[in-house]
Order: sequence, then structure tokens, then C-alpha cells
Amino acid sequence: MALMRLFAACVAVLLAIAGYTSAQAQSQDTPATAAFIVDLSSGAILLDKNGDRPMPPASMSKLMTLNMVFEALERGLISMDDKFRTSSRAAAMGGSKMFIRDGELVSIRDLVRGVIVQSGNDSAVALAEALSGTEEAFADLMTQRAQELGMTRSTFVNSTGWPADGHVMSPRDLATLATRLIVDFPEHYTMFAETEFTWDNIEQANRNPLLGLGVGADGLKTGHTEESGYGLVASAKRGQRRVVLVITGLESKAERRHEAERLINWAFRAFETRRLFTAGEELVEAPVWIGETPTVMLAPARDVTVTAPFGTLDSAEVKVHFEGPVPAPIAEGQQIGRIEVLVPDVDPISIPLLAAHDVGEGSFITRVKAAGTLLLSELIP
Repeated sequence: MALMRLFAACVAVLLAIAGYTSAQAQSQDTPATAAFIVDLSSGAILLDKNGDRPMPPASMSKLMTLNMVFEALERGLISMDDKFRTSSRAAAMGGSKMFIRDGELVSIRDLVRGVIVQSGNDSAVALAEALSGTEEAFADLMTQRAQELGMTRSTFVNSTGWPADGHVMSPRDLATLATRLIVDFPEHYTMFAETEFTWDNIEQANRNPLLGLGVGADGLKTGHTEESGYGLVASAKRGQRRVVLVITGLESKAERRHEAERLINWAFRAFETRRLFTAGEELVEAPVWIGETPTVMLAPARDVTVTAPFGTLDSAEVKVHFEGPVPAPIAEGQQIGRIEVLVPDVDPISIPLLAAHDVGEGSFITRVKAAGTLLLSELIP
């Protein structure tokens, strides 16, 4: 079995990719209690300060309320034009308000805009009651759904983010939620860019301080309570890049606006994102053992996109790992190995490599030749 032992060692093929390398993400001081920035194109985390710490999210937790509404719309349980009669409990909510009145009929569309643009506590409660009957039942469903979506450090007691014992989210969970709203509900996400909304002749401006500053911002949600300080979940897009920012624990609206703008600009200017390989792109040949063809082409299972600091993209170390020869038959899409992108001082990026096509078993003659080769290798030391 000398020949098989010879090929069974892990094969590492170095691919030279001019213009690509990576370095450890730059550290960035911030007065925020917690800050988390992710590049959506690559999934790279650009800044993580207390990203996994559960903390009061204030009105930023209304994003989960909106997620529940968008899911109900997607399933056809409600429509944007459906109208619900508001309760005295919803109308009596304090804090930021849409100013709905007890007993009036309001459409889901208007309630959603009241949450997004005006951060209405009253409209959030009205949506919760419309979907679940009571806010308490709705909050239980929010928590359950958050766990299903992988937001394991989130627990909801209400639909608004009003201060309550046990009502917490982590910055990472907020970034995960924002990403879901952007990627999975693009038809509704456009409402986050609306700069104003008028209800009952009361015009209110969107509370997102980044809109209109020319930084590419197009959503999502502010938050503030005495306990949590001033916070913001924001997203901005420039060209093909999109980043999501979460900050909380700031001392004033002015500090929130300044720090959010500064960090968004830093994320775009200090880093760049490039696609190295495309899903299905044939990258390397692997030898096949007793197949109808001597090799099989391997391709990445998904796009390989890397975010790295500017000024460090002169070269990249990209390795392909597989054990060969690969015994036939081989099915298209079968995982054969993996591609690894090595970024200095950062966890390696590893993507499965799949067979790009079928390879059937070889003919009788092919098998005889392979057996002869194997026997010869055993006889000759």
C-alpha cells in the first residue's frame, strides 16, 4: 500500500493571489460602553468591545418587534393594509410616541412606520397586541424566536425596550438582527431611510442621527434610557460594501452622533473588502483513484470574500487542503477538502472545497492498471 500511503498525506497547494493579504484589525478606542462593527460582505468583525455582554437595549430592541411583524407579513398572516383597533394601554404609553388614540383603527403600515421613524412605544405595543393579543405573549414569542435565530444573549420582557428587569440584548445579537432585516426583508428595509412621518397632523423626524450626513447610512434604530445611555444600531453602504454598527452607553445625543459618524467613516476608510474566489469557481485538480478520469476539479462551496486593513493587501497566503488520490466514484458537490485564507494575527478563514463534477468508476482496464501499479509499488522498496 506504499502508493496509497504516498498520496494519503494532506496536500497543501499554495495559490498566489497578487494584491491580497491581511493583517490584524486595528484597535479603536471608543467612549461607548459597547461597540460592535461587522462588514456584511465578508462577515469580518472590525470592532468588538463587549460585543457579547447582555445589556439593556432600550428602543433598539424594537428591531425584534419589527422582525416579528415582517415574518408575519411574509407568512401571509397579516398585510400592510390590515387595520387594528388600538387599545387604551397602547395609547397611554409614555416616552417616544406616534400619538395614536384609544380605539382608533390604524393600519399595520402606519404602525410600522411609527416604530421605525418615530420610535413609538405606543405603536410597538399596538403591533404586539395585533399579532399576539397581549404584549406579554408577544414578548415571549420574541425571546423564543431570538433563540431560534441564534441570538442567545437576548431576552425580551416587552415590545418597546422600556426598562424592565431581564430585558437584555448583546451588541452582537443586535448586529445579527440588523443583518437579518437588511438581507431577508429588503422590501421593508427601505422604510428605515424615511426621514419623517406624519400622524394625526404631528410631523416627526427620523431619530437616526446618521441619515443625511453623507456617510452612506440608510437605517436602523436609536435607543435611550437612563440605564442604557444613548445607543444606535446603524447600517451604511458605500459601493458594494455594507457595514453594520452597534454602539451603546454614550452620554448624550451629540456624543452618539459624533461617535457613530466617526466609527462608520473609520470602518470604510481603514478597511477594504474584496472577493478572492466565487462559489463554483474551479480552483485546483485533485488526483482520482481508479476513476474514469485521472483528476477532479475542486471549487469553493461559497464565495471567498476577505476584509483587511488598507495598506496590507500586497499579497495573500491561500492554501488548498485535500487528501488524495480521491477514490471514485465522486459525486458533484461532494466535499473533498477545504480552502484556507491565512490572515496574520486573525483566525484563518476556512471554506469547504467541493467536487465540481461527477467522476465515475474506471473501466476494467483502468482497474487492472491501478492494481498492477499498486503491486509494483509493494514489490519495489
